[in-house]
Amino acid sequence: MQLNALLPTRDIGTDASKIRDWAQAAEDLGYAGIEVADHVFGAAARDGWTPLYSEKDPFHETFVMLGFLAAVTRKVQLSSGVLILPQRQTGVVAKQAAEVDILSGGRLRLGIGVGWNFVEYEALNADWKTRGAQQAEQVEVLRRLWTGELVTFKGKFHNLNAVNITPAPIQRPIPIWFGGSSDAVVKRAARIGDGWMPIMSPEEAAPKLAALRDHLKAFGRDPATFGIEGWLRMTEPDPARWRSAVEGWRKLGAGTVMLYPMYRMPKFDEQIETLRRFKEVAQG
Repeated sequence: MQLNALLPTRDIGTDASKIRDWAQAAEDLGYAGIEVADHVFGAAARDGWTPLYSEKDPFHETFVMLGFLAAVTRKVQLSSGVLILPQRQTGVVAKQAAEVDILSGGRLRLGIGVGWNFVEYEALNADWKTRGAQQAEQVEVLRRLWTGELVTFKGKFHNLNAVNITPAPIQRPIPIWFGGSSDAVVKRAARIGDGWMPIMSPEEAAPKLAALRDHLKAFGRDPATFGIEGWLRMTEPDPARWRSAVEGWRKLGAGTVMLYPMYRMPKFDEQIETLRRFKEVAQG
């Protein structure tokens, strides 16, 4: 089972040399991929609503960071983890993703989600209520733009007439993995995704995985070729809990796991040590 590393965006700071050193440490330790979390805006609590991340949590811009990581690494896969796709113009995402894929030598995986933060949707003038339907259509448009010479498409959310993305990505198309765990997302991932990357415990994920594999078969797709990555959301640095979660996802057939710390790691040495300890626990 492979390991991915989540860029510690809230704690890494703004020193580019430290971001480079962290990424190269992850690659040198043998991590298969690096993932970059996504939020455009921080949002303050309001009207009884408390955000999971607030205006005090810094998030680096996803595609700019992926482009930087492409320049300072050699072989590790790069992924958005996850990009809130319906908040963005599809053509711009297609262009940005293609560019990262080119600059990385074909190492990009696009992880996408629909998000949980309606305040951020409002601030971006995006439609919260249609986000699921929009995401599904966006995936179709992205793949057409990455693989077609000239694309004409008319849907509910898009109207393209003989347009293209030039230069095209190396991967045609770039793999698209779905985050999220709602029944609708699981079914959508099975229908049009290349993989699924939820934040769930193995116990929570087991029935969802069973449903996912049933959907894959119903859509005429092979579950053996569909990617599964378990995100291990942890509120404290507890190697015993890490090990238990890794083993749980291994038994479920996941090909990849990633530690998703909710606790803060303000010191750079802690961030590097976490990479070392998680690898030791997961592969020991």
